[in-house]
Amino acid sequence: HWEEKPFKCPECGKGFKGHCRLLTHLQVHTREKVFLCAECGKSFSRKANLVVHQRVHTGERPH
Repeated sequence: HWEEKPFKCPECGKGFKGHCRLLTHLQVHTREKVFLCAECGKSFSRKANLVVHQRVHTGERPH
Protein backbone atom coordinates (compact mmCIF):
# COMPACT_ATOMS: atom_id res chain seq x y z
CA HIS A 1 0.00 0.00 0.00
CA TRP A 2 1.58 3.24 -1.21
CA GLU A 3 1.24 6.50 0.69
CA GLU A 4 1.97 9.90 -0.77
CA LYS A 5 4.88 11.57 1.03
CA PRO A 6 5.33 14.96 -0.63
CA PHE A 7 7.73 16.47 1.91
CA LYS A 8 11.22 15.31 0.93
CA CYS A 9 14.36 15.67 3.02
CA PRO A 10 16.94 17.68 1.06
CA GLU A 11 19.75 15.76 2.78
CA CYS A 12 18.76 12.13 2.18
CA GLY A 13 15.60 12.19 0.05
CA LYS A 14 13.39 10.44 2.61
CA GLY A 15 9.72 11.39 2.21
CA PHE A 16 7.18 12.44 4.84
CA LYS A 17 3.42 12.97 4.88
CA GLY A 18 3.63 16.20 6.86
CA HIS A 19 5.93 19.21 7.07
CA CYS A 20 6.23 18.83 10.86
CA ARG A 21 7.50 15.27 10.49
CA LEU A 22 10.09 16.46 7.99
CA LEU A 23 11.27 19.13 10.42
CA THR A 24 11.63 16.53 13.17
CA HIS A 25 13.56 14.27 10.81
CA LEU A 26 15.95 17.05 9.81
CA GLN A 27 17.32 16.99 13.36
CA VAL A 28 18.91 13.65 12.45
CA HIS A 29 21.18 15.52 10.05
CA THR A 30 21.92 18.57 12.21
CA ARG A 31 22.44 17.16 15.71
CA GLU A 32 25.90 16.46 16.99
CA LYS A 33 26.69 12.78 16.83
CA VAL A 34 28.17 12.19 20.25
CA PHE A 35 27.50 8.45 20.66
CA LEU A 36 30.48 6.67 19.09
CA CYS A 37 30.72 2.97 18.26
CA ALA A 38 33.93 1.62 19.79
CA GLU A 39 34.08 -1.15 17.16
CA CYS A 40 33.94 0.83 13.92
CA GLY A 41 33.89 4.53 14.81
CA LYS A 42 30.44 5.24 13.39
CA SER A 43 28.69 7.99 15.36
CA PHE A 44 25.06 8.56 16.29
CA SER A 45 22.99 11.43 17.64
CA ARG A 46 20.89 9.11 19.82
CA LYS A 47 22.10 6.44 22.22
CA ALA A 48 19.25 4.13 21.19
CA ASN A 49 20.49 4.18 17.59
CA LEU A 50 24.00 3.27 18.74
CA VAL A 51 22.63 0.34 20.75
CA VAL A 52 20.73 -0.95 17.71
CA HIS A 53 23.82 -0.48 15.51
CA GLN A 54 26.03 -2.43 17.91
CA ARG A 55 24.02 -5.56 17.09
CA VAL A 56 25.84 -5.54 13.74
CA HIS A 57 29.03 -6.35 15.61
CA THR A 58 27.60 -8.75 18.22
CA GLY A 59 25.25 -10.67 15.95
CA GLU A 60 22.43 -10.13 18.45
CA ARG A 61 18.95 -10.25 16.99
CA PRO A 62 16.10 -7.98 18.14
CA HIS A 63 13.52 -9.75 20.31
